[in-house]
Amino acid sequence: MTTASGFAEARKAFHATLLESTLTINSAGVVSNADSSNTTSKAIAKGIADLLKAETIGERIAGQTSGNQFESICASFVRETFLKLGHLRPGTWDVHQVAGRNRLEIAKYEQYAHLVALDRAAKNDAELAAALGSDYTITPDIVVVRDTEDDGVINAPALLVDDSVTTLASLRKQNGGLPLLHASISCKWTIRSDRAQNARSEALNLVRNRKGRLPHVVVVTAEPTPSRLASIALGTGDIDCVYHFALYELQETVQVLGMNDAADMLAVMVDGKRLKDISDLPLDLAV
Repeated sequence: MTTASGFAEARKAFHATLLESTLTINSAGVVSNADSSNTTSKAIAKGIADLLKAETIGERIAGQTSGNQFESICASFVRETFLKLGHLRPGTWDVHQVAGRNRLEIAKYEQYAHLVALDRAAKNDAELAAALGSDYTITPDIVVVRDTEDDGVINAPALLVDDSVTTLASLRKQNGGLPLLHASISCKWTIRSDRAQNARSEALNLVRNRKGRLPHVVVVTAEPTPSRLASIALGTGDIDCVYHFALYELQETVQVLGMNDAADMLAVMVDGKRLKDISDLPLDLAV
């Protein structure tokens, strides 16, 4: 008997947790991540749920509640998988869901610490506030953070740094910097046109407002409809990649349903490296 890999087991556990809480089928047979007014969405969502062996029966929970649950379950998956890659990506890491929707959450991290001063200036100058708008405020759903390193860790193999050099490097704890934002993960239980644009706007703000290295900027979604996935996955320059909570099951479902156009659209996104499975995310974060 072949033993399943660790990430395969983590993926199963991820889906099992969703099935226990968020991914439900109501008495009318509509899956909770489907658009109840869209026949295609309902059919694909049901196909994915069947492949994941959904047995939970329940009414659809409120969008914000399902969204929060999805974020929490995604954070647990990333924590469970990415933190096992220390041999590929050494460091002191933290993965957590952002609570409270603090609009200056990212100012806690080195690349965006200057936004505190910008926010303070805007509060004291109405004209500046009007000019800036909210372009500098970004609230990730999940963050992956790397802590700074002591000289003892940096110098472990040999004396690499001392007080005469490397006095501005962000990774060196002695230089007094904040932890580094390694990744900003946006979670979208489903995708509507407005949500797609919100994700793109947040990504562009991360790009424009950083000082230093750009974090990974990714989206994780349970949206079943390929055309809606395309609205956020296609194109480059803002989001690194979109990760689907069950890409393999989505691909199988559109094939079984004979949805050739949907299958072709998925192929464009997958072959173009714009859409991947949730199991690809931890290794991509290790790059």
